[in-house]
Amino acid sequence: MRIKILTALLLFQWVVLSAQNVQMHYDFGSSMYDKLDVRPKLTTTIEMFKPDKWGSNFFFVDMDYTGDGVSAAYWEIVRELKFWNAPVSAHLEYNGGLPYINNAYMLGSTYTYNKADFSNGFSLSAMYKYIQKNSEPNNFQLTGVWYMHFAQRKMSFIGFTDFWREKNAFTGTEFVFLSEPQFWVNLNKFRSVDNDFNLSIGTEWEFSNNFAGKKGFYCIPTLALKWTFAN
Repeated sequence: MRIKILTALLLFQWVVLSAQNVQMHYDFGSSMYDKLDVRPKLTTTIEMFKPDKWGSNFFFVDMDYTGDGVSAAYWEIVRELKFWNAPVSAHLEYNGGLPYINNAYMLGSTYTYNKADFSNGFSLSAMYKYIQKNSEPNNFQLTGVWYMHFAQRKMSFIGFTDFWREKNAFTGTEFVFLSEPQFWVNLNKFRSVDNDFNLSIGTEWEFSNNFAGKKGFYCIPTLALKWTFAN
């Protein structure tokens, strides 16, 4: 376990060097649900999105913290690949984490729409999902991602929704729903704030059903800070 945590910390250092934004979330789940009394209160998220000639790369890394340090880590990396001029791309994705999350590999296609000024957009992905070491490894996943900037980009509404099939050893549940919309107030877009002060204040709401070994529906908010790095 120490080797695994060390590996996660080294990965964390690497992604920070190339991150587009870093987030800190204070999670209210342990206060709202008795069943989640051991849920960590602090989570950091590292995100990066970079388009190129042949599509785009995206990844994020979550780390949960307790009084003893990092208690869990999770990351996703996505490659959208295309050699043609169309809003449809090939989708390649890997998910994995510690301490109990099995590796998952996805292959499918994505439809993407962006407004001309990139003030809003969305993507829809349909994928075959292979979950390593799962008793039923062959599955599917549907994913929707959106972003919306408004009020002269002073505010942003972004997030994702996942729906997939997975045989769970704890609950036996085969269908899982997860959505995490975020709302941000971008301070550097206000007239009295320096343009280089890239801090955002906001919240994330985790809506889930049969997720992470917990049967049933949960709604868990956070309070959050985000620092966006200049390109």
